[in-house]
Amino acid sequence: MPRPSQPLSRERVLHAAVRVGDRGGVEAISMRRVAQELGVEAMSLYHHVPNKEAILDGVVDAVFAAIDLPSTDLRWRDALRQRAFSARAVLSRHRWALGLMDSRRNPGPATLRHHDAVLGVLRTGGFSLPIAAHAVSLIDSYIGGYVLQESSLPASSPAELEQVAGDILAHLPPDLPHLRELITDHALRPDYDPSTEFDYGLDLILDALELRRK
Repeated sequence: MPRPSQPLSRERVLHAAVRVGDRGGVEAISMRRVAQELGVEAMSLYHHVPNKEAILDGVVDAVFAAIDLPSTDLRWRDALRQRAFSARAVLSRHRWALGLMDSRRNPGPATLRHHDAVLGVLRTGGFSLPIAAHAVSLIDSYIGGYVLQESSLPASSPAELEQVAGDILAHLPPDLPHLRELITDHALRPDYDPSTEFDYGLDLILDALELRRK
């Protein structure tokens, strides 16, 4: 087993665990696999993390740390929009973390700081505490759900969409006119980009929240 090129630290252990998760999902994260990623014996990790649960707590915190905090220099809507795009990008790289994000009983400092910042933007923006809580739940559910849906789509670019839609259209029964209209008059438009669906849905949520701001 090769010797590590630099001393072990909790940060290095957690970064290695994230890499393991990126390749094999959360099920792949274990003390043994993380140790292999670092080129050390598993027992070496116990000086920095006491067990697998501590690693899972830590990787969730690392993922939260990678998401941009909402800016306090922007209006609440722009700040949350910016944060939502950052969250989507980060979670798209670490989809395996979605099931862990709200499951940990020992949230780390980055996680706590992130939630506090989001609530702070909403409260400063004029939302009551109950509506702010609803807003956080709604927005995060939308981001997480969209990332999961996006990961299972058969097309991720306009070119791939054109091919998939064309194949479906070629075999579509004639008694399904609404699907045919959707494909021909919407999905196959030259200017249609499926990635913009996230923007549209997010703006609908923010529009609705604006009406509840009080």
